[in-house]
Amino acid sequence: MFNYLRKRFTSHIRERSRRRARLVSKDGRCNIEFGNVEQSRFVFLIDIWTTILDLRWRYKMTIFISAFLGSWFLFGLLWYVVAYIHKDLPEFNPSINHTPCVENINGLTSAFLFSLETQVTIGYGFRCVTEQCATAIFLLIFQSILGVIINSFMCGAILAKISRSKNRAKTITFSKNAVISKRGGKLCLLIRVANLRKSLLIGSHIYGKLLKTTITPEGETIILDQVNIDFIVDAGNENLFFISPLTIYHIIDKNSPFFHMAAETILQQDFELVVLLDGTVEATSATCQVRTSYIPEEVLWGYRFAPIVSKTKEGKYRVDFQNFSKTVAVETPHCAFCLCNEKEAKAKEKKGYDNPGFVLSEVSETSDTKM
Repeated sequence: MFNYLRKRFTSHIRERSRRRARLVSKDGRCNIEFGNVEQSRFVFLIDIWTTILDLRWRYKMTIFISAFLGSWFLFGLLWYVVAYIHKDLPEFNPSINHTPCVENINGLTSAFLFSLETQVTIGYGFRCVTEQCATAIFLLIFQSILGVIINSFMCGAILAKISRSKNRAKTITFSKNAVISKRGGKLCLLIRVANLRKSLLIGSHIYGKLLKTTITPEGETIILDQVNIDFIVDAGNENLFFISPLTIYHIIDKNSPFFHMAAETILQQDFELVVLLDGTVEATSATCQVRTSYIPEEVLWGYRFAPIVSKTKEGKYRVDFQNFSKTVAVETPHCAFCLCNEKEAKAKEKKGYDNPGFVLSEVSETSDTKM
């Protein structure tokens, strides 16, 4: 009993460690990090727009709030300094005929409130700049211009973050598993993909990359070596009419990296199949890429997908997503090599072959008979 539990625990740990090693998660996030980058992090500040867009929401909102509060408080200090230098504050006991630079600034709090009113153009009218100080007029112009720049940048960054096509990719879903079965008399690897919105992806294109570790003839070990995987859709893999779920398939022929795999050995392989879908969002005309991946444990040999599209009595087409990732066991050759040999054997049975060593000898017949 102890040995059984130990084997189960060991296999579970091995499976978890193997699943963690995937490069692309099921929802398309890449599991990769960069170390010992020689370039300074200052290069990311040069392209500050992309840096802000790539930040997570909690960091973006922190920068958003800090930018406004910081600018309001900074200019509040400047307005307080102007009032202090011009001796407009109550502690200087200004005379009745004294004209302040800014009306009704009595301290740091009122200076902060005036800074806020100026930058966001509230304009209550209680505090206002007079023509007494050129410094105050220049500071008013400078804060107004800087406030417009901050508003444009931060609001534009938030709008761009919300409308990024990355969010549109979340409404494109792939089947949980890939299956291998016969399709059109050929052994194929099949994957199902669906668009959860009624709006289309224009100019969609589906392709795949097989990631594995290879060793070159020179003895060099290449980690994450990429092999192109061509996927086909019955309607063509270019400009898909992506209104209903599609089943894409890869033909396992002699040029396929899956050709030498079998049902008994596929779980022993070390690979990751990354599937990518490129398209243009119909509403925004922005390009969009959807990614997912499959490891050997997620490739089911000898199964096909259950049908999910039906027609109602009212004449509408109905898609049942309850069966989207459901698979059905079917009779399937245990390897592509065996299927290829079986086809060649059947083809030879239908053909005739000439025997070059065969010689037809003619027998002369005579009509003489002896009694």
